[in-house]
Amino acid sequence: MATICIPSFLSLLIIFTNFIPHLANNTTLPVIFIFGDSTADVGTNNYLNSSNATANFPHNGIDFPNSRPTGRFSNGFNSVDFLGKSTRSQSRGVNFASGGSGILRETGSNLITQFTSVRDNFTAMIGPAATEALLSKSLFFISVGSNDIFDYFSSKCKTPEEKFISNMISVYCKHIKNLYRLGARKFGIINVPAVGCCPSQRLVQKQINGTNGCYEAMNDFALAFDLALDSLLRNISLKLPGIKYSLGNAHRMTLDVITNSEFFGKKLNVLLLFSCFSNVDSACCGTGTLNAQGRCNSTAYLCPNRPDYLFWDLFHPTQKASNLSAQTLYNGPQYYVSPTNFAQLAKNN
Repeated sequence: MATICIPSFLSLLIIFTNFIPHLANNTTLPVIFIFGDSTADVGTNNYLNSSNATANFPHNGIDFPNSRPTGRFSNGFNSVDFLGKSTRSQSRGVNFASGGSGILRETGSNLITQFTSVRDNFTAMIGPAATEALLSKSLFFISVGSNDIFDYFSSKCKTPEEKFISNMISVYCKHIKNLYRLGARKFGIINVPAVGCCPSQRLVQKQINGTNGCYEAMNDFALAFDLALDSLLRNISLKLPGIKYSLGNAHRMTLDVITNSEFFGKKLNVLLLFSCFSNVDSACCGTGTLNAQGRCNSTAYLCPNRPDYLFWDLFHPTQKASNLSAQTLYNGPQYYVSPTNFAQLAKNN
């Protein structure tokens, strides 16, 4: 899939002057729009002067073609790259994902504004009817929420957890309804993974509770949000005519890979060798304990056996883990993605 990162509205106009006629002549091909955080960012933040969340420097990209750091928070490709490849077509798409973005942050509303600009350009060049038809068949992938939870814990927010999650769901609902109003009908949504198992949060667990392992308070928070998100999607699908969705359970996937990789492999019917990681607690690139006391950069420690690692840095998965996640989302069973997987969502018209 050809993904286009969005640096500015001016760049949008330049990109789509060339891009939209291609789409007009290929209306049978699905278009993919991606909204998310650093797990889906393919280089957007390289162009945002106000952002400190960047990864366009070594050791990032060490396994990308020509070992090029692209802005992906990974040693190579990330999950949306592999999802794009899984379509096995000449699909095209636009990636609005931005490292550091969240549900409750301004970035979320800015991305809706950017998509509105894209839709207006579609309408101007191919007309409203063709635009409506195009967007109704397009896939809208959303992966967001982790940063809001990280912020809640790091800021020691005084808002009760139930209220904070309710606020997240309320805003999430508005985003989906806004995208629906603009023409979106097919949503591939990924919930918040077990973020308490990230190397950085394992250090927090050790500091607060004096024991090794995942930071369960954060995992419980993420699980509560994920259950609320599932409920939201069930309810909203009954109220918005024509809407279709697939919900990927990244939380369950993460925990199964960490605690029971054999079970995970059997569920996917894949080789255990592929789904197994010998190191599920440390970062491959970083410094200090668990390589989680410093960012991945050119002077950080770099593990030589990257396919053995679940985590690339303090927060993000390795290329291998991202590939496994994408394969699960695209072709996996209902246990991990429901009510249909992403492949079925793409075919469902």
